[in-house]
Amino acid sequence: MFPIPRSRKPWVLALTVVVVLGLGGCRSAVEAQQTTATSGPVAAGGDLRVGVLGDLSPKTFLQIGTGSVNGHVLANVYDTLITYDHATLTPRPSLATSWSTAPDGKTLTLNLREHVRFHDGRPFTSTDVRASLQAYLGGPWTPQFKRTAAAITSYDVSDPHRIVLTFAHPTGNVFDLLDSAPVLDGSKIDELKAGKSFNGTGPFRFDSWTPNSSVRLVRNTGYWGGAAPLDAVTFVEARDPKSLYTRLRTGQLDVASGLTDSDHQIATRRYGFSDIQLTGGESQVYVGVNVANPALGDPRVRRAIAYAVDRDRIIKDVYRGSGYPVNLPWPRTSPAYDESGNRTYRRDLQRARDLLREAGPVPPIDLDYTTGGSDRIVAEIIQSNLREVGITANLVPNDRTVQATKLIGGQFSGLWILQHAFAQFTPSTLAVSAYPFNAAKNSSNYSSAEYSSAADAAWKIADPASPQALDAYRRLDRVWLDDLFLIEIGVVISSVTAAPTVHGVDWDRRDQLHFDHTSLATSDRRS
Repeated sequence: MFPIPRSRKPWVLALTVVVVLGLGGCRSAVEAQQTTATSGPVAAGGDLRVGVLGDLSPKTFLQIGTGSVNGHVLANVYDTLITYDHATLTPRPSLATSWSTAPDGKTLTLNLREHVRFHDGRPFTSTDVRASLQAYLGGPWTPQFKRTAAAITSYDVSDPHRIVLTFAHPTGNVFDLLDSAPVLDGSKIDELKAGKSFNGTGPFRFDSWTPNSSVRLVRNTGYWGGAAPLDAVTFVEARDPKSLYTRLRTGQLDVASGLTDSDHQIATRRYGFSDIQLTGGESQVYVGVNVANPALGDPRVRRAIAYAVDRDRIIKDVYRGSGYPVNLPWPRTSPAYDESGNRTYRRDLQRARDLLREAGPVPPIDLDYTTGGSDRIVAEIIQSNLREVGITANLVPNDRTVQATKLIGGQFSGLWILQHAFAQFTPSTLAVSAYPFNAAKNSSNYSSAEYSSAADAAWKIADPASPQALDAYRRLDRVWLDDLFLIEIGVVISSVTAAPTVHGVDWDRRDQLHFDHTSLATSDRRS
């Protein structure tokens, strides 16, 4: 890791030049070695079996958080231009080895790593970077960073090992895009969209996909960062969290991503499995609100809901204390975090009832949630909270695909339960990228001139930690607290469960697991 004092501003995008020797683009091997415990001597080789809840989905491949297999495949088959570590938003080299930003913040020059090849042997060049970023603008994908990619007005790819990006305006979150966007093979993007080719430059090659069953990756022996210890990684789809837990406990899996918090706690505290907390990739659980629904159009009704929600109970009982209640989206690690704002809506049933008395009768409202995980329990608690103040919520279960489709299309009829990310990135990213927050088009069908103005102001400031940017974040906070088109419950720190034989699992700020430094101990593993 490259620790920096808290007083430094790692997000400054004024004239910056980064030069790193060697293979500095890799996440630190030492950092990765500290993520899990081991049982027995560590050996090279082996096939890591990773249990997940979703299948591969080429149609949503670039959309963050819409399928765990997608993210894990992206993290291991592809590279990005830069990476963030767990603790800071300081860009670190990956396929870009150094870069410089013009003083006006409108031009970014990236020097690209030489002698890198895609898995089929084709050399990686600047045209692949251009194709990868332009892929954010076309269907069928609707990636969250589309608006940031659209701010790029020109690409200079005259040098195969350098690319110059020109922007319509200073763009304070450009490195968030470059940390998230996988570098694709520009000649095979149509095949990727069809699910026929997954040709990257990463530490693992795509080997096979059995729909609704498994995805297998094999080691890329020619990886520019050095060959991974593992021979292969197999992602095994489980039908629900209980099945995932059973397979892990009986030795059919080495790693499980998607256990309920209670099962994760039992596995790690009672049975000796490793607790891998994905710090830096915090997400927020929330109640979404379709403000176009007449029953929810009055802000007084939305404020009543905010006062009724029992945040403390949800964090304590559902997430077993792995988080903390909030009213605003920012995690404590964000430069936009404001403790005073988080005291606005504490549980106050009488105040909620008074607001509803002023607003008038509220008809029954649908409350959508995702099946197969903790969201059902959260939804039941919210349903009970609303019943206490006189609102009837009808629970509507959806599978992950339907819930994601409704989110992206703004198709929820009333309320919904989900988790969002993006607050762990540069603060301006949230209001121009995340589906629930995007000022241009969001899942709540909410719009206001003040919100759009505040979102644009934050986004177009070259230094995201400047006083001007902080003022813009406070403007966003006021909109969220006053208009409540989304009601935050709390920040949640996700965890992955691993057998004690697994060593060196790493992750990124999108909670995608990286296995380039992972190895398996030779003893005590059930096959």
